[in-house]
Amino acid sequence: MNNLRDYFHTDWGAMTVPDWVGLVMTVTVFLIMIALYAYVFHPSNKDKLEAQRYIPTDDDHLGAEVKNERAK
Repeated sequence: MNNLRDYFHTDWGAMTVPDWVGLVMTVTVFLIMIALYAYVFHPSNKDKLEAQRYIPTDDDHLGAEVKNERAK
């Protein structure tokens, strides 16, 4: 067990500012991803998300002025 403890040892005092920024960003993104996974895979959110399913490929939600500009 001592070998494993030595392997995962971190010298917190030797960490530089970029090390701390990277650590904070990594932990923050990890927590955001867990929250998003919980939101997306929760059964009560299925109907809300399924209603938004075809938005990226649907041009019907665009206004008339945008459609006219694309036609030019």
